[in-house]
Amino acid sequence: QVQLVESGGGLVQPGGSLRLSCAASGSSFSINAMGWFRQAPGKQRALVAAIISGGSTNYADSVKGRFTISRDNAKNTVYLQMNSLKPEDTAVYYCNARLIPLGSPYERVYWGQGTQVTVSS
Repeated sequence: QVQLVESGGGLVQPGGSLRLSCAASGSSFSINAMGWFRQAPGKQRALVAAIISGGSTNYADSVKGRFTISRDNAKNTVYLQMNSLKPEDTAVYYCNARLIPLGSPYERVYWGQGTQVTVSS
């Protein structure tokens, strides 16, 4: 069984920074992609940023130039560095991973438990 463990959320003032981490652990697997989604109250969960196995990245337009996604392959960990945070970035942030478990030909999607990010003065 694969688990995604997130950390790094919290309360920050507008203009501040936070770094989220998400570590995948458990059964052996290969990683197709990892990323971050967020869900604000009353809104649908939406992609923030993703990084695929080759290293290519994808960002939501609203975070381009402010957020950076990176990955430590040795630790099966993905990071989201969030700078110049705005109140509208307030949401629960969920880690997402598309993995292929060892011995399986199929990709599976996993979610973290979510971490709250609140941007407020």
